Amino acid sequence: MTFWETITGSDLTREYKAFEARAAVLPSDFRAAWDEIKEHLMPYGDFSGRNLMPILDSALGLLEETSADGQTIYQVVGDDIVGFSAALAGGEGARGYRDRWRDQLNRNVAKKLARLGG
Repeated sequence: MTFWETITGSDLTREYKAFEARAAVLPSDFRAAWDEIKEHLMPYGDFSGRNLMPILDSALGLLEETSADGQTIYQVVGDDIVGFSAALAGGEGARGYRDRWRDQLNRNVAKKLARLGG
């Protein structure tokens, strides 16, 4: 990966398109689950989404393997795709980008208030 690819995110675009090409050959119920997993994982991503790429790759690999084994999507993810996605991201209570930004804002405000008060 070159510096330019890192800055522009073209490496992420290329990798994401490869994921979508892999997902296109999945059965329809697995594709639908893939779309839901992506949607529910996005809040756990950082600004660029770079931290989600290994998670998405693993999730897609799981879907590919289990569909090849003849399992149903419910045997893989169960009825709770939101919970499955949260578990992939680090479990229930995993910090999303809103949590990180809120903490950063609170730290910055506390610093400003400390300067004013002291």
